[in-house]
Amino acid sequence: MKKANILIIDDDKNLQTVISTYLENDGYATFSAISSQQAIAELEKTQVDVVLLDLVLPDADGFDLLGKIKARTKAPVIVISGKEETMDKVVGLELGADDYITKPFELRELSARIKVAMRRAAPKVAAVVEQTTPVESKIYFEKWVLDRDKYQVFDLNGGSLDLTSGEFKLLEALVLSPNKVLTREYLFTLTRDSSFDAYDRAIDAQIGKVRRKFGDDPKDSGLIKTIRGVGYMFCGEIKPAT
Repeated sequence: MKKANILIIDDDKNLQTVISTYLENDGYATFSAISSQQAIAELEKTQVDVVLLDLVLPDADGFDLLGKIKARTKAPVIVISGKEETMDKVVGLELGADDYITKPFELRELSARIKVAMRRAAPKVAAVVEQTTPVESKIYFEKWVLDRDKYQVFDLNGGSLDLTSGEFKLLEALVLSPNKVLTREYLFTLTRDSSFDAYDRAIDAQIGKVRRKFGDDPKDSGLIKTIRGVGYMFCGEIKPAT
């Protein structure tokens, strides 16, 4: 399998060495640039899969370079910066950064963020899901009713599960595609405008909250089955409207 190419743009040569050594031991191929000029030259000759960008460079503002990078490659850009003010993070993300991590950071965390960025940038083959249930305003399953007009799930006595809007969107997507695996990336695209952060562990946590509200035990053939390394699948029985 081809190694992913990581371009590290940072004028701190010691940090470059530390990051490069760790990532190469983790199975990546790394390329380095200590200036904006070197970064652009590297992008012109190398197909990169992820860019790590420091915002303080000797010959350019990192935010300006970010725009030039995004114009030259579709590779995700992770800002690694000593600038930890909220406004710097907001500006970086609004200018197109896919993630933002502040120095100092754990190398394991950086590696994990790279993996997440690459998964999100990969073609989402599994993201196009054929809905196999009728798109009704109310969907009955097991002893529950999913009410798409009220953004809520009720038991047969009318009691509400008090799902948040994000929890409802997750469950709705799963119920509309029973016995089909939905990836974490696909579920994230459905809920990214709600209260989720940028990491797929947030999807896992939200699924856990939905399960608890159902009293659902995934170890006992629960309604929502975890497909390790991929995502989740709804295993409940859809019933005809009554």
